[in-house]
Amino acid sequence: MFRLNLKIALRNLWKYKGYTAINIVGLSIGLAGCLLIFIFLKFQLSFDKSEEKRDRIYRVVSSWVYPEGEFFTSGVPIPLIPAMRNDFSEFEKVAAVHQGGGILKIRNEEGGADIKLKQDIFYVEPQFFEIFKIEWLSGKPEQALSQPNMVTLSEKTAVKYFGNWRNAIGKSIRYDNKADYKVTGVFKDFPENSSFPFKVVFSYASFDDKFGKEWGWVTNRSEGYGLLKEGLKPADLDKPLKQFIDKHYTEKSPAKEKHYFQPLSEVHHDARYSNFRYKTVAYKELIGLGVIGLFLLITACINFVNLATAQAISRSKEVGIRKVMGSRRKQLIVQFLSETALITLISLGFACVLTELVIPKMESLMEINVSFHLFTEPVIFVFMFILIVSVSFLAGLYPALIMSGFSPALAIKNKISSASAGGLGLRKVLVVAQFAITAVLIIATLVVVRQMEYMREKSLGFDTKAISMVNIPGDSLSRLKYEPLRERLLQLPGVHDISLTSAAPISSGNRTISFKYDRRPEDEKTQLNIKMADENYLKTFNLELIAGRNLSKSDTLKEFMVNEQLLKTLGVANPSDAIGKMISLGDGGGERKIVGVVKDFNNMTFKSTISPIAIFSDKHAYAAMAIKMDVKEMMTTIKKVEQEWNAAFPDDVYEAQFLDDNIQNFYKTEQVMGVLFKVFAGVVIFISFIGLFGLVSFIATQKTREIAIRKVLGASTLELVKMLNRSFLWMVLIANLVAWPLAYIFVSKWLNGFVYRIDISIWPFMMAMVLSVVITLITVSLRSYKAANTNPIDALKYE
Repeated sequence: MFRLNLKIALRNLWKYKGYTAINIVGLSIGLAGCLLIFIFLKFQLSFDKSEEKRDRIYRVVSSWVYPEGEFFTSGVPIPLIPAMRNDFSEFEKVAAVHQGGGILKIRNEEGGADIKLKQDIFYVEPQFFEIFKIEWLSGKPEQALSQPNMVTLSEKTAVKYFGNWRNAIGKSIRYDNKADYKVTGVFKDFPENSSFPFKVVFSYASFDDKFGKEWGWVTNRSEGYGLLKEGLKPADLDKPLKQFIDKHYTEKSPAKEKHYFQPLSEVHHDARYSNFRYKTVAYKELIGLGVIGLFLLITACINFVNLATAQAISRSKEVGIRKVMGSRRKQLIVQFLSETALITLISLGFACVLTELVIPKMESLMEINVSFHLFTEPVIFVFMFILIVSVSFLAGLYPALIMSGFSPALAIKNKISSASAGGLGLRKVLVVAQFAITAVLIIATLVVVRQMEYMREKSLGFDTKAISMVNIPGDSLSRLKYEPLRERLLQLPGVHDISLTSAAPISSGNRTISFKYDRRPEDEKTQLNIKMADENYLKTFNLELIAGRNLSKSDTLKEFMVNEQLLKTLGVANPSDAIGKMISLGDGGGERKIVGVVKDFNNMTFKSTISPIAIFSDKHAYAAMAIKMDVKEMMTTIKKVEQEWNAAFPDDVYEAQFLDDNIQNFYKTEQVMGVLFKVFAGVVIFISFIGLFGLVSFIATQKTREIAIRKVLGASTLELVKMLNRSFLWMVLIANLVAWPLAYIFVSKWLNGFVYRIDISIWPFMMAMVLSVVITLITVSLRSYKAANTNPIDALKYE
């Protein structure tokens, strides 16, 4: 029976090879899209899932609630982790992590060139490796990270530095030309789907500020993790957390301090707090991509149902004869479902080929050091099996029920009509549904693209063009070279301005500290985002001064410039009123006066509100030179800058990045999601219109005699094309009206994730309608013109 069904299925597929090709192309592309989306979602949802105790691991994060909004950071005050260890009996283990970075030097003992490179490093408490289970190839964290000047390496890093990880043990690494660190352990590499890109791990005992007592000083480079005791729930932490905050935050302020224990499962998916990889993908974006994958399947299945039910009339005699010969309805249903399963299986084969061809592009787009393979994991085969079964039933069941239900007497006499062969009404509903899906995706894609353009084009409140952020070493000898180097660089033809600073106006590393304004009572402190910079900062970044004056030349904290947002937070209406007022930082930081007020600028992404900011000079905190260059001479100038820098700091590693590129990296996730949305939306549109072409072709074939009679009676080709277009255009217009409210809800929720966003206008909706109408007109007109131009004699000579 199986061989017979297979033979009949192959014969019918070949007989209607044009429509078979349309179905296979549509299903192949749809299934390939689903496989790619599945691979992407599987990777994104796998972050930190390999941790044995992941359900009990929590990260403590911080926020401050201002009248204008809430500021979030993954960072915590340095003294918070020791206090947590004492005050929370609910945690089994607590560990602190601090991110740093500098120059590593590794001596080559075999006579080759020494290794010198810029590297992110992490100061980590040994307890971290009791919370997170990582295999150690050599050493144990409780010993290997117990004392100052100890360093441990990941396996690949140890191989990179010393040729073999075993050779690394006992060797020395010099850090920032300040101290030597002994390699005391090697651990297995953290996987790419981990939120911890740890390659070089220093003992936390080596961290200079490990005993810091300042509760008001917070940087997103300092994080804390806790392992909840077994049997406890997150709700058990609510009361102790409130008591903890009341105990350690006794001062009143306009900004209310808050902490939250974030589950490990949210670290990669909550953009408010970020992580050490500085990459997050929100669940809502993954859900949106999953919905597109579902749309791909539904669209391909609608194509199949439409063509199958339209073909039903052509196969009515076959059904009638098989019923007369004794075939039961159940056997016919199995036969038709077998045909659908065969088409799906063939389509899946082509889809696998397409997926393998596209996977390298997706890896490049995501910029990750991981290779995706289609046939390496059993879950892929499970997903493929589910796809085959789902598509076979979704696409094949209804046509099978329709065709197997034909009356044999009517079928043999050719009395089966379009109404009984699946119904014109159903096909119209399916076409409307298909085009509604297409319109929703067109609108969503246009809004996503427009929001990304808005973020690229919107003024951040400062100049970003042709500014290179060149890192500079921070040791005492290097600081003596800052000014001479600056003077030499200013002599270069393409250099306009240079500022020494801790960071650009917008950066991934943000530091906040508590402060007191105008000698107000001690209990009225609030949080302040600080940026250390020299007197050239305003000119280099073209920041607008709206009151007072610029900073005077100084190597140490002497005076402040503040932004408008700070004054709004403090309730100061007139910027001029703040000039001359005093600010004191932290506990006992000394008072300095405000000398200027700058216009607000974005210090973080458009997903965050502008923070209260203070700018002041501090040579010890400078980490970069911001070099403003002539746009036309950038590439030539940057090479000359590198030569001068290397001459000034021969023992360090030159590292520079254009500010525009840095800012683009903040939105890398949105860019990746935007590209995926555009590609898969385009795929859905393509599938919809090849299905439409197939359906129009079949309907035109069915109407051959009607068209011929109309031509004989005097109808023109244009009138016949209009006749075939009319019903499809009405369906497209109805589909757009259905799609508009759905699309509005979707894009509104997505845009709510941005503090600075575009307004939803009518043009994406109108564009979707115009685009779908135009493509429908072209598709239907091409096929109907061919049908209308046929010789009526050929259609009527046998009547």
